[in-house]
Parts: sequence; structure tokens; C-alpha cells
Amino acid sequence: MTASVSEPLLVHPDPPPPELAQALDLGGYRWKAAADESAASRLEPEGDGWGGAVLVVGDEAETAFALARSLRKRDVPVEPLMLLISGARLSDLELRDELFDDFCLHPFHPRELEARMRHLFWRTESGAAPDLVSYGGLVLNLETYQATIDARPLDLTYMEYELLKFLAQHPGRVFTRETLLSRVWGYEYYGGARTVDVHIRRLRAKLGEEHASLISTVRSVGYRFGQSRWG
Repeated sequence: MTASVSEPLLVHPDPPPPELAQALDLGGYRWKAAADESAASRLEPEGDGWGGAVLVVGDEAETAFALARSLRKRDVPVEPLMLLISGARLSDLELRDELFDDFCLHPFHPRELEARMRHLFWRTESGAAPDLVSYGGLVLNLETYQATIDARPLDLTYMEYELLKFLAQHPGRVFTRETLLSRVWGYEYYGGARTVDVHIRRLRAKLGEEHASLISTVRSVGYRFGQSRWG
């Protein structure tokens, strides 16, 4: 999926649960939190308005449903609209199908929420979804230069990020050290092949023991990210 962040998402409540704020920030979504309908109207961006909404149906469930109802009754309904709701409240969704496009159980696993939001915004062709590169548990946000592995943030330097991004965009392909130097560092860079080896070693350490094998060494050739289709 390729998209760019444009209109921010409306998030309820204000403040949102910390885990939701973190997941949205790591995903590169722009958002503003609103406590109710009045705040949502006051904070709404001029022009195209909200790019979608993520509402938590928590202790103030009726406030969340009232907000969802007001967003849907507009001349141009706000969409997509996702609800986060606990398993104990699932029955509250009955006869309210028109108020949301999808829901996710709360508390949620960050990877599940990320996958649901990516699918939801792709399906509705919204501009609120960020440009991401993903492989397995690895997700790179190309707009915010953030990276996560199994929803764990990776603390990468600029060149570590650029190298990982290049490799992840070409899974299964083998690149020589010289090719990586020219494609990632640029033709004007005069460092030797050891530069690539050092960065690969650092990336593997930051990916962690479980995921270090994402970057494999091809003897006498160079490096490969992910699996080759030939096994």
C-alpha cells in the first residue's frame, strides 16, 4: 500500500489510552483527541476535515457512540471509523453496524491494531494511512523514519535505517557490499566494504536474536534480506 498522511484522525477519548497513542505515533498517523462531539467540531481541520476516526468504547460508552453517530450523520460521513471495545461490551455493537467500519478488541495487541488499520484505510482509499514497508514482524514507516519489530521500537541511526529500508524493499535479493555502498551511501561515499559489515552487525544486534537471521550472509557474495523464493 502506498499512501501519504494528509488529514488527521479523530481519536476519542481525550486523552486517549497511552497504548493507543503510542501505536498511532509509531504507525505515523497524525491524530487529534476529542472528549465529545463539541470538541470534535471545534478541533476539526479546515478543508477536507477528519481523515477517519478511532473511538474507544470504554467507561463512557454512550459518549463514544454519540460521537460515532454524529460523525456518521453528516452530509459527508467521517470514514473509516474504527471502534476499540472490550470483549465484555461486544453486545453493545448489536444494531449499531451503521456506526463503524471495523472494530478491534481492547486491550489490543499492537500488531493486530496495525494490521486492521492498514486494511481499513486501504479498503476505503483514505489518505490518512502512512507509507509503510513491512516484512514479517518488521515495519518501517517511510514518512516518520520509525521502525518496529514485533511492535517493539527500533532505535536506529539514519544510515542503519536507510540500509534496512533498502534491504526490506528488495526481499530475497542478494546484494554485494559494493552495490550496497553505492545504493545506500551513494557513489560519492569513499568508505570501504567494512562500513557495510559494521552496519549489518549493528542491525542484527538491534533486531534481536530472534530476528537477526532476517539478514543473512551469502558467502563470497554479500547479504540478503528475507527468504529467497528458491529457499
